[in-house]
Amino acid sequence: MSSLNIPIYLVLFLTSQSITTILALDHYYYCPNTTTYNNITNTSYSSNLNLLLSNLSTASRKHLFYNFSIDGTDNFERIYGLFMCQGDMLSVKCQDFVTRAVKDIILLCPRSKTAVLWWDDCMLRYSNQSIFPDPNYASIINNPSTPFVIHNNNSITNDEHEQRRFKRSLGEIMNDVTTHAANDDRSIDKKIAIREAKFSVNTTIYALAQCIPHMSSKDCLNCLENAIKVLNTCCDVCRGARVQFPSCFMRHEVYVFYDKTKLLTLPHNQGHDGISNDKGQLIIYVVVAIIILLFLLSIGVFHLLLRRRRMKRNNKTLKEMNIVDLSEILTAESLQYDFSTIEAATNYFSMENKIGVGGFGDVYKGVLGNGQEIAVKRLSRRSSQGAEEFKNEVVLVAKLQHRNLVRLLGFCLEREEKILIYEFVSNKSLDYFLFDTKKQAMLDWSVHDKIIKGIVRGLVYLHEDSRPRIIHRDLKASNILLDKDMNPKISDFGMARIFGVDQIEGNTNIIVGTYGYMSPEYAMHGQFSVKSDVFSFGVLLLEIISGKRRNNKEDKFDDLLVHAWKLWKDGRAMELVDPTLIEDSNSISKIMRCIHIGLLCVQIDLDGRPTTTLISHFLSTDSAILSEPNQPASFKDYSRLGNIDRITNNFIPTSKFEYLITEIYPR
Repeated sequence: MSSLNIPIYLVLFLTSQSITTILALDHYYYCPNTTTYNNITNTSYSSNLNLLLSNLSTASRKHLFYNFSIDGTDNFERIYGLFMCQGDMLSVKCQDFVTRAVKDIILLCPRSKTAVLWWDDCMLRYSNQSIFPDPNYASIINNPSTPFVIHNNNSITNDEHEQRRFKRSLGEIMNDVTTHAANDDRSIDKKIAIREAKFSVNTTIYALAQCIPHMSSKDCLNCLENAIKVLNTCCDVCRGARVQFPSCFMRHEVYVFYDKTKLLTLPHNQGHDGISNDKGQLIIYVVVAIIILLFLLSIGVFHLLLRRRRMKRNNKTLKEMNIVDLSEILTAESLQYDFSTIEAATNYFSMENKIGVGGFGDVYKGVLGNGQEIAVKRLSRRSSQGAEEFKNEVVLVAKLQHRNLVRLLGFCLEREEKILIYEFVSNKSLDYFLFDTKKQAMLDWSVHDKIIKGIVRGLVYLHEDSRPRIIHRDLKASNILLDKDMNPKISDFGMARIFGVDQIEGNTNIIVGTYGYMSPEYAMHGQFSVKSDVFSFGVLLLEIISGKRRNNKEDKFDDLLVHAWKLWKDGRAMELVDPTLIEDSNSISKIMRCIHIGLLCVQIDLDGRPTTTLISHFLSTDSAILSEPNQPASFKDYSRLGNIDRITNNFIPTSKFEYLITEIYPR
């Protein structure tokens, strides 16, 4: 269901068959009253039904789709059942649905031999008649008498011309997603598709269609075409709607409601039909495991031979080279530069070419022989963590391609040198403008707005669109570089961590980052997730709006987050704003919205912080309703870690974790 608090409209299409249809608070179900059984005379059916539901509940631990059937004493006692969750859903959420559904469906449909229950993006059903398409039941298609519709009562626009244009765009994307879902034959267990279509500058239509995986293309197409017909009668100008049938469902919204990364790499959630398929699945697993093992073994042998060849060519042993394992960065090997080339480009790393200090080394400006300007990050030889960070950054950044991320051009790995070559970004870093009273006025509100939205786009790419998912872990003003057009580019991925497709959070005993930007759950417990980056972004957003660092002894307040929170609660939030940003009433409303979003991001409770996708939505539209923020994390919340020496401004840790902390002040 949509996270927005929108009215819900239920459309019921009834045939001559009498059907009992009920709308509950968080689920929908129907039970044909013509197919019932008696608990006394049909004890075998009741027992078989309990066994069927138990099997479905157990299967939900591993599958997003599962079908099962139980033989009875005759045709009337056989039971078919299945559940299906949206293809990108977390398995724990699907399991939660099935666990609830197997209990509720008996209570909601007592003594019914056929029942269907929907909840959010999931469906569970059972029947004494076949509900699972196969060659013996080719004539059985989706029952057209039981559609349910949930839709947003808000129209996309009140303009009739724009409504007609929206109908055309929606019709085209729905036909497209229907065709692709019905013909989705990547494997026998997938029948799902997503599509996106640009409607206006600020509005994109997102659509998803899904059928029971083992349906034929024809049956799936028929089911989804019926869904489109229902959609056209009620919801073709709505901002969002969902049509649910017992064998398929279709949905469209003007915001992203699915995980594109998961849907592009769907795992095989095989359907089952009794115990015999489990044996076949075990055989498949064993064969696949052997193939993967042989593949990995061949890669290992190839890497070993390649390493020996490279070392022989350079007439050096691995001990003499004392560098990171080259097999980690074979994918980036074509980007390797000679050390002599980098020396010449930077005038032998002269002080005149030095432009800054990164997380683990100095940064120089350079010019290649073809005239291309570059930024050269030379890792410190004394840095014990430098080799690992080098591996991490090369492997990560070489795969990342986005206009709001600094682009890696290459690397150099010779002798004891570990060097990264990036595109040169001409306007330095954001903190160069943000915290200098003379330079603050150079950036008006329109530039600030562009920078904020660009940073969010970069984070959405790292968190949602990148494969694999990336957690930056050190987002701050000095790591936001600005190009000649003042477009922001997130840099310095030496501390970033890779997340698996389904991974939500991670833990570490080595805390790296910048004091003041780290979320409390990460700083105190070593737990990091996308919400850790959201916290850092919230701090950065409040700094951008105020022109103040989070902790600056020159200010009257000790903590920017606490100061912003108190002003917000007192209705004096505008006192936080850098006066140079205020241009007109429109800019004031956008600035206040940014303060609101910033406070949501820095809440102590990480579950209350919005995702980067939601932040992007909040920034792109004024119609989205924001919840009230709760207490932000203050420096007092970090008291278990240690103290800040107010004279030297050094962090003094006292916890069990190992800290590699960068101070909040510029290097």
